[in-house]
Amino acid sequence: MLSIRNIVKQYSGHRALSGVSMEIEAGKVFGLLGPNGAGKTSLIRIINQITAPDSGEVLINGEHLNQHHIAQIGYLPEERGLYKKMEIGEQIIYLAQLKGLSRDEARRRAIQWFKKLEIESWWKKKIEELSKGMQQKAQFVATVIHEPKLIILDEPFSGFDPVNAELIKNEILELNRNGATIIFSTHRMESVEELCDAIALLNLSHKILDGKVKEIRNAYRTGTYLLEYEGNTISIGADAPFIIQHEQAIEDGTQLKLTLKPGHRVNDMLGYMLPKCSIHKMEEVIPTMNEIFISTVSRNGGDLHLPTNK
Repeated sequence: MLSIRNIVKQYSGHRALSGVSMEIEAGKVFGLLGPNGAGKTSLIRIINQITAPDSGEVLINGEHLNQHHIAQIGYLPEERGLYKKMEIGEQIIYLAQLKGLSRDEARRRAIQWFKKLEIESWWKKKIEELSKGMQQKAQFVATVIHEPKLIILDEPFSGFDPVNAELIKNEILELNRNGATIIFSTHRMESVEELCDAIALLNLSHKILDGKVKEIRNAYRTGTYLLEYEGNTISIGADAPFIIQHEQAIEDGTQLKLTLKPGHRVNDMLGYMLPKCSIHKMEEVIPTMNEIFISTVSRNGGDLHLPTNK
């Protein structure tokens, strides 16, 4: 749906984006990740036509980005943008009309969303009367009320307690199931693993990693396994040359973390362990997106490709 090609953006004395490219598939949830100052907000502003790139291009469904695409986009900024002293119901209707809805249709959809999010009693309240999390609910309605094809969410769970975070997460997934393409920018890596089909990681104005979440995690596998077993404490000796490290912990039973040397298989490990103990559970320890985020950013963009180790 969205093609971002060689985007460069320079501010006075600061390069925000350096030849950034990425492809975002229609109907997917795409994570736009990076530490503070990486260039995420600059790219989001370009997609929303708040600013323009110095060079490069953005295409939506094969068309160069232009003003008529604004009505197809819903944008939830990290910083709240609602009018503090305006009644929430009227404000949602007003913003929906700016996106092309009639007043009657805007009101109908607003009432529907207020019921869905259990905020009917807020209609006459003003934004300044609400907590940060409750303001975020109102802003979320303003973002999606016109049923945009592309939804850009910048830290959508900010200010929410776990119950409301779960509520909004389910609404995001429902919008996606109904065909919306979603760009999701967050520092919460657990949300990335739960929601995103693919990601791009920016650092110091460069894209340093992108791809499908499952493929990225698999690319960072280290051949490490966690075993829970019953029996005497096992000491890994020289008779297991295929194991390059091990960690042991005892807590409600015995756990052993083993890492295999390249070229060896799980069967080698099981063949060594089974005569020594009764194995209750074995699972591969695959790096989390949080661990991958930290390790990739710490390299400061020195390696722009996925690692080849499996």
